[in-house]
Amino acid sequence: MAGRLSGKKAIVTAAGQGIGRAVALAFGDEGARVWATDISDSYLRSLKEENPELEACVLDVRDSSATYRLSGEAGVIDILFNCAGFVHHGTILECSEDDWDTSFDLNVKSMYRTCRAFLPGMLQAGKGSIINVSSVVSVSKMAPHRFAYASTKAAVIGLTKSIAVDFIGYGIRCNAICPGTVQSPSLEQRIAATSDPAATYADFVARQPLKRLGRPQEIAALAVYLASDESSFTTGQAHIIDGGWAA
Repeated sequence: MAGRLSGKKAIVTAAGQGIGRAVALAFGDEGARVWATDISDSYLRSLKEENPELEACVLDVRDSSATYRLSGEAGVIDILFNCAGFVHHGTILECSEDDWDTSFDLNVKSMYRTCRAFLPGMLQAGKGSIINVSSVVSVSKMAPHRFAYASTKAAVIGLTKSIAVDFIGYGIRCNAICPGTVQSPSLEQRIAATSDPAATYADFVARQPLKRLGRPQEIAALAVYLASDESSFTTGQAHIIDGGWAA
């Protein structure tokens, strides 16, 4: 069923690669007018080569002023997909205050900024779908050496549910997607930085009940559903898509 997002306008953060890129392309394929944002201009240029109809905008989601400027330029939107994030490696003893603050600024406060910037327009229109990327490593599952990351992704679920409850009577829906381990450039970079990349990759696959990693396109398919009117009865939920890792 094509055109599930026809007539809708969407903002996608961290759209340059991985899950964000797959979502931006999927939204465009389903008929949405997509504003794809990323901190990397080169990633956005590559994205535009794949779909020239996307609006590409360099955005640092840690910059409140830039976020509000974008909301003025884009105007009222129907869909906000918050994907920007960072994976800190370490226990609490390996997490400095700067690491903690950086993780929360990028993984949680960035969503606070975008929601604050775009929610008023959604309220004016009386409709909108906000989708925040959390992680199965949050409240459903823990992983070693993910202290700051798990803390931030649990906070994303709290942020999501709070917005859903506060605006449920105003036509606004807010949901979270909680992916498991997904094949992406970010994961590949983290694996390459280890002492034995081949063994590290094998370990990631071995812990998956399906014996494979997730694909960004599989996350994008769930995002399309949550962005579309098909999910009009769905709000305030953390949707786990992890290949059964947390089962």
